[in-house]
Amino acid sequence: MYDLLVIGGLGVDVRVRVPGLPLPAADSVTVDPIDLRIGNTGAGVALAAHALGLRVAVLDVLGADPAGDVVRAALARTGVHAVLADAPAGTRRSVNLVDPAGRRMSLYDPRPWRGPAPFTPAELAALVRDAAHVHLSIMDWTLDLLPALRTRLAPGAAVSTDLHDWDGTNPYHRPFAEAADLVFVSGVRLDGTAGPVAAALAPRTVVVTRGAAGAELHPGPGRCPPPRRRRRCGTPTARGTPSRPA
Repeated sequence: MYDLLVIGGLGVDVRVRVPGLPLPAADSVTVDPIDLRIGNTGAGVALAAHALGLRVAVLDVLGADPAGDVVRAALARTGVHAVLADAPAGTRRSVNLVDPAGRRMSLYDPRPWRGPAPFTPAELAALVRDAAHVHLSIMDWTLDLLPALRTRLAPGAAVSTDLHDWDGTNPYHRPFAEAADLVFVSGVRLDGTAGPVAAALAPRTVVVTRGAAGAELHPGPGRCPPPRRRRRCGTPTARGTPSRPA
């Protein structure tokens, strides 16, 4: 039994510390040493959960390339159980520009998937039914498998997803939101529409992240509201599984 199954979102990050964002128009800018390491959304969730002591599995595609080797080696060092298929287009990668205040601009190379899903519904079901929680990354190869995902969940298991900088209208993101119980989304493109967007996703619980300003919690109907003071909500269990380790 796994505490957490992460579906998709493996890749490498090239992190560049820059003096400020946006960068000045110049032929070159001297920066601190540049890091290349395992990264992208799914890797962050999986490795954070593993660091918290949870039993973690990850399902994804990787290229037969140096970037994929970085990811495989990092997962092997942690002991996270990885079920991987070959990605003919190569391994996803990002170049993250980070300023002194911690603000980030990510240049994302998604290596789009072509062809049928790399895993069968039966292969997906074997992992999903053995997980207490499933975190779904918004990878293109998962779209054909989404209808089978919820039907294979173990009793009491839940699904979370991160829609990143969704604007509330792009139809690509909606199937992932509809498959989830808990939705994370950045507020960077929502402006004043965060409330209506969250309401439209009811009965799901929606967390709108605001960077250094924190986050907004929009509980679905019947869910526990955010406490103004210390308040007990629901029945505590002996072992809790965070919906999105961070």
